[in-house]
Amino acid sequence: MDVAIITVGDELLSGDTVNTNANWLATQLAERGVAVERILSVPDDRESIADRVAAYGEAFDAVIVTGGIGGTPDDVTVEAVADAFDRELTVTELARSDVERRLAEIEDRLPEHDLAVDVDAEAALPEGSRPLLNDEGLAPGCVLENVYVFPGIPDELQAMFASVAEEFAGDRRSQFLYTVEPEANIVHALEGAMDRFAVTVGCYPDREAGHNRLKVTGTDDDVEAAADWLLEAIDASETPVSRDWGE
Repeated sequence: MDVAIITVGDELLSGDTVNTNANWLATQLAERGVAVERILSVPDDRESIADRVAAYGEAFDAVIVTGGIGGTPDDVTVEAVADAFDRELTVTELARSDVERRLAEIEDRLPEHDLAVDVDAEAALPEGSRPLLNDEGLAPGCVLENVYVFPGIPDELQAMFASVAEEFAGDRRSQFLYTVEPEANIVHALEGAMDRFAVTVGCYPDREAGHNRLKVTGTDDDVEAAADWLLEAIDASETPVSRDWGE
């Protein structure tokens, strides 16, 4: 299973907000054996979002879009996803009742605030989509064909993703090896592993720890065979090792 992640928000592109959602989602998907093939940040621009959703929806098994749902003027993600599939926005009874429920809970918690919320606008989703209820916030997400729309607030995103996490699964696996050998000395071995086995091998120097971390990625059998081969081909370990790089 291969997935693209689209994170929406002007604040991401200006550097005002650190894009922790992309990192969190990529980690969750990798743990489930899913290959994340793209991570893209786009502005709060309806046309730009719709264009990428339509393109990625055709190119990948699933697309996750996070951010830009809600009631403020810059929240255009839901409309953009509807545009990508040429759908109208509609309000289902499930989405409306859940927004009303969450709104009542918020008003009970914040009685001093008079919340002026257009419930139908908040609950509107692309026609034919499956609502994803927002137990940590207000605006629902949705699933439309192979596109999953989540909130951008991390707590809300994580709770909503948990409700559909079992829908993401794959056979991609990784194993880490560690070596103090300089990168230049192990290039031939890394190339050899990729020539012999259906894997990719990434080399990530960690100067603070004093070693190179090798990440072998593929399916179970290939990863195990490639890792064993690398352990014999170079001075490597399955546990972190360290050395003073100045030596």
